[in-house]
Amino acid sequence: MRKLLPLIGTPSGSHPGGRSALTCRYRCGDACFHEVPNTSSNEYVGDVIAGALSRRSMMRAAAVVTVAAAGAGVVGGAAAPGAHAVPSAAKEGREKTKGARGLRFAPVPPNTTDAVTVPEGYRQNVVIRWGEPILRGAPAFDPEKQSAKAQAGQFGYNCDFLALLPLRGERGRQLLVANHEYTDEVLMFRGYDAANPTREQVEIAWAAHGLSAVVVEEDRETGKLTPVTRHHLNRRVTATTEFRLTGPAAGSDLVKTSADPTGTKVLGTLNNCSGGTTPWGTTLHGEENFNQYFANSSRATDKRYGIGTGATERKWERFDKRFDVAQEPNEVHRFGYVVEFDPYDPASTPRKHTALGRFKHEAATVRLTHDGRPVVYSGDDERFDYFYKFVSSKRMRHGNSRWAREHNLTLLDEGTLYVAKLTGDSPAIEIDGTGKLPKDGEFDGSGEWIPLATATADGAVSHVEGMTAEEVFVFTRLAGDKVGATKMDRPEDIEPSPVTGKVYVALTNNSNRGVGSNAKADEANPRNANKHGHVLELTERWNRPESTKFAWSLFLVAGDPEDPATYFAGFPKDSVSPISCPDNVAFDDYGNLWISTDGSALGSHDGLFGVATHGERRGELKQFLTVPTGAETCGPVIQDRRVLVAVQHPGEVDGATVEKPASTWPDGPGSYVRPAVVAVWRADGRDVGV
Repeated sequence: MRKLLPLIGTPSGSHPGGRSALTCRYRCGDACFHEVPNTSSNEYVGDVIAGALSRRSMMRAAAVVTVAAAGAGVVGGAAAPGAHAVPSAAKEGREKTKGARGLRFAPVPPNTTDAVTVPEGYRQNVVIRWGEPILRGAPAFDPEKQSAKAQAGQFGYNCDFLALLPLRGERGRQLLVANHEYTDEVLMFRGYDAANPTREQVEIAWAAHGLSAVVVEEDRETGKLTPVTRHHLNRRVTATTEFRLTGPAAGSDLVKTSADPTGTKVLGTLNNCSGGTTPWGTTLHGEENFNQYFANSSRATDKRYGIGTGATERKWERFDKRFDVAQEPNEVHRFGYVVEFDPYDPASTPRKHTALGRFKHEAATVRLTHDGRPVVYSGDDERFDYFYKFVSSKRMRHGNSRWAREHNLTLLDEGTLYVAKLTGDSPAIEIDGTGKLPKDGEFDGSGEWIPLATATADGAVSHVEGMTAEEVFVFTRLAGDKVGATKMDRPEDIEPSPVTGKVYVALTNNSNRGVGSNAKADEANPRNANKHGHVLELTERWNRPESTKFAWSLFLVAGDPEDPATYFAGFPKDSVSPISCPDNVAFDDYGNLWISTDGSALGSHDGLFGVATHGERRGELKQFLTVPTGAETCGPVIQDRRVLVAVQHPGEVDGATVEKPASTWPDGPGSYVRPAVVAVWRADGRDVGV
């Protein structure tokens, strides 16, 4: 096997998926080093996968398992030595024009360049950085003179999910909505003392969390996007903004606090990771690793959510008792939901939808049933946890009237919440934990959506023995345990294809699979110590999202294509890019799946990849860009003539500080490293990848 680059800034194997210790501390509170929260005996997806691969001919299976070099032709960055087979000049030229429609570009090779590296013939610009003013009265960013008041009017930190929405009547302008997942205080504040943060630093961090809405304008000559500051639709939502708690758990005794005895008003949103847009014009945002902000818990229900018994990393509990579970035991029950935000109404109150369940929501993507009811898919980003869907009982109303908009804001309050259970179709003995395909040539099987609870206008009904409906919606993980949901390898973003209707689930990694007493590989999670992750493809019965039955198969098994354990939907592995740790996903209009990565364990920087999901080039995967040192690729938006990514936590490398930066992106030496949104387009102005 070829030699791959060493992990950047981290000894090989010391942190899951190639992440730095700094990332583990600030993004998820060292979740991978805590005891696995899910101690249920539910089947592990790896065991399922091990027992179920789609029945293909032995000849097809043999071709799939053939060891081959990853092919790529590229320009624009320092290549990782030996990280892929170098194609001949003739082949490289052909690669520029070959490929599925939408993916006809020369792939960027694996590299460790401290920059955003894009294909030959493409251009880029930084759309907006952390700290840039977007509201009236907000000052220009000065990293040495930060304040909570200033940050509340500036673009937030660590952008993740992105949405670009149309603006009627404003030619060349769109409305950008961005999540701000978490803060890296050691990279934000000079001389930061992690043991003794100041109140001002904490309040700045509160203001840097949440969401930003900012109008952006296109330069039609160059393709650049630039923010329109002080536009009336620009908005900041922070950790202290008022939210409305809606749905079946709103008003429950489980969510009442001393500050909110009604159980209907919540201050702030935390750790917003991926999300989605709705057909009625709002955006959805998943509260993910909320557990890390809460201190001093002693309850079993909190342990199932990974909430610690001692102090937190950021020490927020010193400055607001709501982050101290011992003082405010129910405050933590008010986080871990899907947030709905109306970017077209700056006066609107964002909502937290309890009917979609409480867990570490990675995403919330919407597909409509044939009769107009929304179905929302969401993954619970934790080792050995589950993925879910919610089927509304109410139909969407079309139009932009006040009557229609008010109705549509209630669509996610009534319906049924389900969790997935997968069954493999291969004998368990054929799933040996190495990723070797079973005799039928594919990891596949069947599955069912198990109902957990149903919310109606008249109340809610639990489908889980021994739990009330309110308990199901607040302690959703425990409900999944009870009904025997399948343990997955960190289910993250979930996206239905607009072309085929198939649903794709990104499973980032799980280095604990098969280790010690942890669940071993199954057909849906076929590798022990799974450090590269995979992508699951679901086909719901009759292609209807309200169906409770589905077929599944592994679409991609990530890693070095020279590793026999990898799989690219049967496409020849000498013609694909190496990929590790799939995270966020999105589709283009051609039905190609675009995958951003988080923590590549192949030694190269994270990137964005496009892969064909149907047709003769199904499984052809090509790397479109890479991000700077220490960064994660987030929030991809794929338009006809533009690709947007959020460059999250650049410079997040072990030992890095303001004084000793690991990255100088985006503004060069002598400046603070700053998370930012980047736009990429073709220099000739034509559509991407055609």
